[in-house]
Amino acid sequence: MNFSAFTTISFDCYGTLIDWESGLLPAIRGLLTAHGPGLPDAAILELYGEFEAQAEAGPYQSYRNVLESVVRQFGERCGFRPSPAELRSLHESVPSWPPFTDTVAALQKLQKRYRVAVISNIDDDLFAETRKRLGVEFAGVITAQQARSYKPSANNFQLALRTLGISPERLLHAAQSVYHDVIPAQALGVSTVWVNRRSARPGVGAVRAATARPDLEVADVAALAALAVRD
Repeated sequence: MNFSAFTTISFDCYGTLIDWESGLLPAIRGLLTAHGPGLPDAAILELYGEFEAQAEAGPYQSYRNVLESVVRQFGERCGFRPSPAELRSLHESVPSWPPFTDTVAALQKLQKRYRVAVISNIDDDLFAETRKRLGVEFAGVITAQQARSYKPSANNFQLALRTLGISPERLLHAAQSVYHDVIPAQALGVSTVWVNRRSARPGVGAVRAATARPDLEVADVAALAALAVRD
């Protein structure tokens, strides 16, 4: 890959920069075990991916409402009715979700050479809390709230290009989800990096399964930074 072609690298946030599975799982495990025997982690993640995609596919609603819908659907599937506090539990956990151990140093390295941006299915105020954990100043943050749509909608990436003021060939987009990010970005002529953080584990985790051929595959953001910034 010719990294000199790019002025900006954009990232999905949750699942790519932030270890959302380590945040999601305790919150949902606690919810389920309060009402029954619970489910295996793999089943929780698979159901989460199904329920989130359903909630995001309809008319735009805030990510808080999406996560409340996810909790409600877990209740319907597992035979209980969540309390108001339980409905809030998932989105209230978002600010505590940690970055992957390689994220901050890799972003700081990339920022020496490129503008760094985020394109995320999130509310502005929720990302503002996450941003405090990431250790860099972003050239742009494009949220679902701003776009009034959720990836994989092309609208989110079109808004990103306008906000960043660049043409598609100058942007490199890196993400863990082929479904949400790689496919729609490629459709607009944006080069993509699949950050395959689940390469050593079975399944696709908390995202929808999809197939595409990214321009580059790496195991983590540190590997991308090592390739993109030669010391």
